[in-house]
Amino acid sequence: MTSSSSAAAADVAANSKATKPFVRWAGGKTRLLPKILPHVPERFENYFEPFLGGGAMFFAVQDRITGRAQLADLNEHLVAAWIAMRDHQLELRPLLEWYRERDSKEFYYEVRASVPEGLVPRAARFLYLNGVSWNHLWRENSKTGAMNVPWGDRVFKSFDDETFQRLERSLQLADVHAADFREVLRNAKAGDFVYLDPPYLPVFTKSDVEKEPTSKFNKYTAKVFGESDLRELAQLCGDLTSRGVKWVMSNRDTPGVRELFPDADIIGFTTRRSVAAQSRRKVEAGHSPEAIVIGR
Repeated sequence: MTSSSSAAAADVAANSKATKPFVRWAGGKTRLLPKILPHVPERFENYFEPFLGGGAMFFAVQDRITGRAQLADLNEHLVAAWIAMRDHQLELRPLLEWYRERDSKEFYYEVRASVPEGLVPRAARFLYLNGVSWNHLWRENSKTGAMNVPWGDRVFKSFDDETFQRLERSLQLADVHAADFREVLRNAKAGDFVYLDPPYLPVFTKSDVEKEPTSKFNKYTAKVFGESDLRELAQLCGDLTSRGVKWVMSNRDTPGVRELFPDADIIGFTTRRSVAAQSRRKVEAGHSPEAIVIGR
């Protein structure tokens, strides 16, 4: 292990509570932080993360931010949960307790089938479904936008007082929006830092056209992140570099990704993933080629 990697690992260990997201999200980067953090500036003004998910990177680098954090995601249910954790814990906590008391398989499907009005009730519903859904997945039907993940056969645990307090403190420096990455990146300037973790595109080869893609979970919202979006993101990364903005992106290590980012430094490695990591079953467990793409 290099000295920079050792320092990053120590940084993660020292701040383990702060770096643990309160939302479980497919493709989360908690385990990869020691590999990514050495490529993040030690200090920067504003922080931008337009593919927020569980926000593991934000929690890991919050002490490096001297200005504000601009956190965003297209999933409005997820964004509601972040905002409620920051601003509305007094209303949120009894709702989560209400869900905990009624938790069951039948109740899960009742909750999944209905969407309440208001930011805090929607946030509580999201946190409950995320807590007990199969593999903690959130997936939406492309036609109706309805969450369609089955029950995960686990108990809803909610959060303890320490977690609530920690999150409320951490999120005071963050502005959270339901917004597209194009909008979010518009205001980044020299001295800021951008972390990008877009949904990984399915991988096909010519002989695999009839088979399942290697990535099935790029449907976190009804709008699917596609190849044209990744191409536009690559163009925006070039624009960030020209404006003097430092950025790092996580993605699958493929020839297509390397072709889209010819002027960046790319570090490839292999990580072990188990996409369906329920304790009693394994689906698609194996070694996945990962890339850290670093703007020059």
